[in-house]
Amino acid sequence: MSISSSAVLARLTLNTWTAEKLDREQTDKVLATNNADSGAGKFSKNLMAGTTLVKEILNHGTAIRHWHEKNTLAWEERGARLLPTSLFMQFKQEANMHKAKRIMLVGELCDKYVMLKGIARTSLGSMYREEDYPSVDEIREKYKFTLTFTPVPESGHFVLDIPAKELEETKQSCEVEIQRRLVDAVQGAWDKLYAMLSNMSKKLVEADEDTKRRWHDSFVDNPKELCRLLEHLNVTNDPKLEAARVELERAMLGTDLEGLKYSPVLRASLKSKVDSILASHEW
Repeated sequence: MSISSSAVLARLTLNTWTAEKLDREQTDKVLATNNADSGAGKFSKNLMAGTTLVKEILNHGTAIRHWHEKNTLAWEERGARLLPTSLFMQFKQEANMHKAKRIMLVGELCDKYVMLKGIARTSLGSMYREEDYPSVDEIREKYKFTLTFTPVPESGHFVLDIPAKELEETKQSCEVEIQRRLVDAVQGAWDKLYAMLSNMSKKLVEADEDTKRRWHDSFVDNPKELCRLLEHLNVTNDPKLEAARVELERAMLGTDLEGLKYSPVLRASLKSKVDSILASHEW
């Protein structure tokens, strides 16, 4: 099975307005007051000072990007990412929910924009400038959410008027590049697993009396969620990766947060299993 039939490319674009703007007048004043050089610093003002809605939108955008990276594998640098087709429907549904929430938050910002600008005027004082603020239509565009899907290219898909020899060389070159990206993508799945196991091993080290460890549900939930994801992200059906995934899945069977919190024996047992997985595979 070729990679083009088992995965697609997903490209996420989130336009962002941070509501921060360089204030050259205040920058010059600060530099002059401190007898500092022109390159010593800059002063940026928060155009939505006194309110938190823009921060909520930015935080939600960060969560969307983390979700996108979690469910896909790197393919292009700062570009499209590899999404297994077995995850496509769930991914699309979750994307729609993220988009709907973003639209809701941006809509609230636009509806309250005049009021929020009034709050900012009070907070910024003499630094307030009406011309700093984009229109409501511009605000919506600045928070645009775009998610596109395209097929993974194949080396044989050429319609070019070039000699047969050069065409074949081009195909081979593209095939090499596709295979390189695929290897890097699968290594990304290995990296996700290694990071999870390493963090678990560090967390499970017994703390001394002066150090108190905080345990959260995510310590148990995240490894289980990763095991589920790796069933899909192993797009080349790497048997070694699957074996490591199964080992972690088995290690987490019956593991619960309360037991880990209060039982050094259970923590030691889980750490032994995690360290065994780390030691038995080439990362």
